[in-house]
Amino acid sequence: MKSEDTPFEGGPMDGRVLPVLVGMTGRPPKTYRIPVPDPDGGPPTVLVYRRVPRNAGHGLGFARWKYVWDPAGGKGAGRKWPWSRPDPARPADPDATPGGKPDDADG
Repeated sequence: MKSEDTPFEGGPMDGRVLPVLVGMTGRPPKTYRIPVPDPDGGPPTVLVYRRVPRNAGHGLGFARWKYVWDPAGGKGAGRKWPWSRPDPARPADPDATPGGKPDDADG
């Protein structure tokens, strides 16, 4: 596998450059997780870094990447599938009455 030296910004890894494996497309992973062992023997702390373009305006046709520290720890929204989005035309509960229409015939 091929690797690329990738800089890290922010957090405990600020200023370090690590070789990161790249995929078939030549890009490193979108997130890079680094487990840090706990000195007291507890569960390890996981540092999360997000991939961003290093120099967006270079004009060479390919992007170089860097990782920026994500202090939230990767609590992003994740993948957004089109079928997981609520459909405004359908009520969430099939037995529920659609908004704006009365249940009774008094109207």
